[in-house]
Amino acid sequence: MKTVAELIDRLGALHQQTQETPLFNPVFQLALDLSRELESGTIDLAAIESMIAELECDALMTRAGRLRGLVAPVSPDENRAALDTCLDTHDFETFAAAWQSPQLHAVFTAHPTFLLAPTQSEAVATAAAADGAIDETACAIPSERPAITLDFEHRQAMGAMARGQDARDRIVARLLDTARERWPDKWHALTPLPFRFATWVGYDMDGRTDIGWHTSIGFRLAEKAERLARYADSLAAIDEAHGQLETLRAAQTHTAECARMFGEPLDDPEALSAAANRLTADDPAKLLSLTPIVEQLEAEARDSGGDGERAVALKTLAAAMRADGLGMGGIHFRVNAKQLHNAIRRRLDEAGQMVDLASQGALGTLRELIAGAEPLRSNFAALATESSTAIRQFLAMAQILRHVDADAPIRMLIAECEQPATVLAAVYFARLFGVEDKVDVSPLFETETALEHGGRFLDALLAEDIYRDYARRRGRVCIQTGFSDAGRFVGQIPASLAIERLQGRLADAMAANGLTDVAALIFNTHGESMGRGAHPGGFADRLEWPLSPWTRRRFARAGIRLEPEVSFQGGDGYLFFANPELALATLTRIAQLRPAETEAGTPADPFYRRTDLSLDFYRAIRDHQNEHLESATYSRAVTAFGLGLLNATGSRVSRRQSDLSADREMSLRQIRAIPHNAILQQLGYPVNVIAGFGSAAEGNREEIAALLTESARGRQMVRLVRASNALASIKTVAAFGELYNSAYWASRTYRGTERDLSDRCAALAEYLVKDDRTGVFRRLASRLRIDALKLHRLLDLLPDEEPVENREDVRRRIGVLQALRLTLLQHMFLRAVSVPAFSRANDISRNDVIEMVLTLRVEDALAQLRRAFPTRFPGPSDYVLEEPSDYPDHGAGGYAAIEAEFIAPIERAHALNLRIATAIANEFGAHG
Repeated sequence: MKTVAELIDRLGALHQQTQETPLFNPVFQLALDLSRELESGTIDLAAIESMIAELECDALMTRAGRLRGLVAPVSPDENRAALDTCLDTHDFETFAAAWQSPQLHAVFTAHPTFLLAPTQSEAVATAAAADGAIDETACAIPSERPAITLDFEHRQAMGAMARGQDARDRIVARLLDTARERWPDKWHALTPLPFRFATWVGYDMDGRTDIGWHTSIGFRLAEKAERLARYADSLAAIDEAHGQLETLRAAQTHTAECARMFGEPLDDPEALSAAANRLTADDPAKLLSLTPIVEQLEAEARDSGGDGERAVALKTLAAAMRADGLGMGGIHFRVNAKQLHNAIRRRLDEAGQMVDLASQGALGTLRELIAGAEPLRSNFAALATESSTAIRQFLAMAQILRHVDADAPIRMLIAECEQPATVLAAVYFARLFGVEDKVDVSPLFETETALEHGGRFLDALLAEDIYRDYARRRGRVCIQTGFSDAGRFVGQIPASLAIERLQGRLADAMAANGLTDVAALIFNTHGESMGRGAHPGGFADRLEWPLSPWTRRRFARAGIRLEPEVSFQGGDGYLFFANPELALATLTRIAQLRPAETEAGTPADPFYRRTDLSLDFYRAIRDHQNEHLESATYSRAVTAFGLGLLNATGSRVSRRQSDLSADREMSLRQIRAIPHNAILQQLGYPVNVIAGFGSAAEGNREEIAALLTESARGRQMVRLVRASNALASIKTVAAFGELYNSAYWASRTYRGTERDLSDRCAALAEYLVKDDRTGVFRRLASRLRIDALKLHRLLDLLPDEEPVENREDVRRRIGVLQALRLTLLQHMFLRAVSVPAFSRANDISRNDVIEMVLTLRVEDALAQLRRAFPTRFPGPSDYVLEEPSDYPDHGAGGYAAIEAEFIAPIERAHALNLRIATAIANEFGAHG
């Protein structure tokens, strides 16, 4: 079998055998067929690579098609027409109110989802934006993946934001043109602000120690320099002789110089002093506010006489300046609640109150601290010498507001925030360092505990007079809800419903505490995949899944203005802004769907009326998901390969450090949320999306089916489950376990076949005789199968609103990819167990290396093997000596044969395994 078509045909034939033998595993059988051909020499790794390349191309085309489908239409002309359909408003006041506050805040985050190499992202985006059918132009197989550093992520984020800005300018210009045509006497009063952009790349300190305070300052200065250059270019296109061009260009030069100085290592006090003094010194070119320029541009637009085109261009540029300020957009700092607790305890100690922060005594002391706080002056020396991560963030914010951009607000996101005192501590530090009027403190609700108790948290926080005063000063209450950890620990559907209820509780708490005069900004940090909160059913589902119509109605009925915010995460999310066409299409879809608005009087969805059914359904799914999470079987299966099934997709480490023995008992807590969800994709079954949905309906299936059919929210859940289930394969889950089946390896050569492998297979069989992974995968597959049977019974009662096109073709492609991977893993296992014995060094033995390969710690294993078997030793020719020598009397020897026979094949097979990982993720539509 040397072609993909032959493999697909063979897999189809093998699937027929499951009718006769239900336990027969067609995926593993195809892998065995291929393994025998590979080990016998009938095919080689080059042939397998060729088949993988074809499947990679298919997967990239699938991804391009999915991307196009989400944002279609993509044509700029069609999107102009689509936008015009949103502008049918009869009076100016209604028109202005609809477009003068953001329909969406978009945050470009650096989650580890840079799956595709830049050339692949460009090819996929180009194909998605082109006319006609998706073809092989979507395929780009890079020779190597670039290193994903923080600088790389920042450059990618800035590129996506720049294209988003350009698309927003086109929309704003159209809004202004429309207003000018319809209301020539009023249109100058229009100040459009349909979208705002922000980023936390370089400012997110949660879970990482590799970002210094100077990194954040340097990035902010670089962003300012880039935005100033873009503003200047836009103004020059309007008027090459405009008087403000010199101001913008000089400020850009000054900022770029400061950015360069902060981009250098600042460990030396002299270097830091020089950089700080250059930035803080008075300078005619130092620009800290765009307000005078915005006012001048808008005045010139009013005075432009009959030159409407120039007036629109000037107001479009002014709108961009108003939206982005002196940067590429807003910035989000993020810290962990523990970091804030450590910082505030030092202050509470001074007051003699070293108590539990949740206690009333601590809260009372915090109130006193906030009320009595007098802003402290600070400088870069204070920032450089501060040891507390949380306080460093506030000091950095103070310097940014004082010396980079005096106008743009900054978000302070607090991860794992589970008590009001944490938020009050942040408010205290904001006041202490004089930034309270510019910083929005936003607690993150993501863990099961936070979601369960979040309502009481919000009630208590909003009851605090000091917090209400702070919220009114800022004009908004901000919260963040996360879908990655929530989807991992609660299950994606229960998490979404729990988050929805929490959002509703926020509306209630704001109304109960008299905060209807401020906005509610809800930041939903969902990812791009169905496992992280992005609904695959289209942009309407995508926007409604994390912020449902039910939630929006709660705010509308309370008279509270809603400001929705979502993240576009890493390389996956940036695809929506990968070129001008896609960026415009993405923003146009959002403008059409208007996620910040809803009709308050819309009848309630039955899902929320029939709580006797829906609450039990939700709890049953949550309990089922919790059983998996608490199960040693599930944990062992998910961690069986460590992170060896995944490419490196981000600059933040995906796991905590541990030694070899710890890897053998690896915990789910050692793997972050996105890699966890990505592993589920690679194992073949998105447990955190599908599991429990069918079982939760047992005993009441017909009533649940009727409710889900009648309810818009219920049908949305069904579309999510169907989309995920269409790509899932329990047989694949079971197949991974057979790799560790001692009986399989002992029996593989039992009938006299593959005699050349008999010693290797026997060695593997003996090594694995006590291994638990086969039983683990079998038990997990059995649990998933029982639940899946119940799911299929439920789905049979529900309409399939959006059948997956070519469903079986996609499933066969994924099945073939998995079979090829299982073939490669067997090849690696057979090579590893055949490596000659070597002396123990650094406490690493031959068996340790074998275990590294079996858990796919391949890079570590190869490093150890190359240490034990170097291909070259130092020889006489390496030395320049005058004295002659006849010895050695033969050539210097190395272990080139071992390198060629064992080490290089393992390395190549693993590289192909990682290419398969990318292809499978593309079939799913995103990483994780």
